[in-house]
Amino acid sequence: MHTSLHTLCQLTLIAATMLLATGGALAAGTSRDLADAQERYRQEMAVCNSGQSNQDVKTCRIEARNALAEAKRGGLTAAPGQYDRNATQRCEQFKGDERTACEARILNPSRVDGSVAGGGVLRESVIVVPAQ
Repeated sequence: MHTSLHTLCQLTLIAATMLLATGGALAAGTSRDLADAQERYRQEMAVCNSGQSNQDVKTCRIEARNALAEAKRGGLTAAPGQYDRNATQRCEQFKGDERTACEARILNPSRVDGSVAGGGVLRESVIVVPAQ
């Protein structure tokens, strides 16, 4: 009985050591991401405190804290081209020439006016249609 208990303790110790080593390796891969997220948080808080965020200070600080928390959970990763895919996804409701025009406005606008602070951004594309 004593030998079985001793063997069980050794196996438990080995398993715990392996688990800690694996966790350490995983943490090492994300330590750079965490450092980047914390640096972004400091920059965002500086913008909030300077009044240049186009939000009220309280809201800006909440958003910065929430972004840091989400980054710690690994939820703020963006694949290359994700912004364009999200933007063109809005054009899926259109068919044919209307869809082509929608995608042109998003991906290659002729003119962009407005701002987020001003309430919105307007994108314009000019499509020349020959007279019939």
